Amino acid sequence: MTESDSLVFVVDDDDSVRRALARLIHAAGYRVEAFGNARAFLERLREVDAPACLVLDVQLPDLDGLALQRELKAVLPIIFITGHGDIAMTVDAMKAGATDFLAKPVNDTDLLRAIEAAFERVEQTRAVRSELDAIRGRLDRLTPREKEVMALVVTGRLNKQVAGELGTVEKTIKAHRARVMAKMEVTSLAQLVRVADKVGLGGAGEARVSR
Repeated sequence: MTESDSLVFVVDDDDSVRRALARLIHAAGYRVEAFGNARAFLERLREVDAPACLVLDVQLPDLDGLALQRELKAVLPIIFITGHGDIAMTVDAMKAGATDFLAKPVNDTDLLRAIEAAFERVEQTRAVRSELDAIRGRLDRLTPREKEVMALVVTGRLNKQVAGELGTVEKTIKAHRARVMAKMEVTSLAQLVRVADKVGLGGAGEARVSR
């Protein structure tokens, strides 16, 4: 992802501030779109499928920045800017996942650094999502019985214990386990446990064993 691929939204109802921020961000090599209110931004966001972050004023005429943050539900990183912020507001914003919280007048260097950090978060999120999609794709290749075997194996059960739980023989479990390892593209139990944990299967085995 290059800067020219990245889209920065600016939402601020102060015309002069909005224009100044847009010029600065554009000069830094980013694509930028600026809006004077939250609703106009939300309408535009529905059409966007590109790496993006949001530079957001806390005080807006139609929907305040914290309310907009809640509505967005972390779909993109947010850098808050405000001339009216206080400690409690900052804490609330950061707890809800804001990348940064900058006071007006915004320092150019601080803003560009915050934008860079926001896109680093975008890249990390995309990488995690891609990895999870790949793992789920491999899981889909397992048969129902192989999924049962995997769920038990990742709890640390021995082949003999898995066989007893599933009402079969150890030799059959060994064969299932080998196919699970091959389909999940791992070479050790430790790797299998890690990929299971990433897609939330770590507890599934525990629940199955306890029944």
